[in-house]
Amino acid sequence: MSDEDQLGAAVRKLVGQVSHWTPPRWAAFSLSGATRADLMHDLIQWMADRCAEAEGRPALPVPRLDNDLALPDQLTVVAADLRRFAPPAARADAVARINALRGAFT
Repeated sequence: MSDEDQLGAAVRKLVGQVSHWTPPRWAAFSLSGATRADLMHDLIQWMADRCAEAEGRPALPVPRLDNDLALPDQLTVVAADLRRFAPPAARADAVARINALRGAFT
């Protein structure tokens, strides 16, 4: 499986794991002391930063929307950009980070 396919599969698994979560579940604290929503947003921001690097443009903050239920959609959009623009090493790192977050959410 190519790294692009691995990234797509990892994103689909994470989205499938969290897409049904309610606001209280997103607001729950992880073992690290951050909320699950914060951890997801941090991953999305990291991915957006890798996209900016790959495109040769300045990194911009990913908006933190009022509703955490939008986080899976934000992840899907940013991951599509990462699949398109980032080099293989960044895609592989993203897969590892996504899988680690999935493990933290269990």
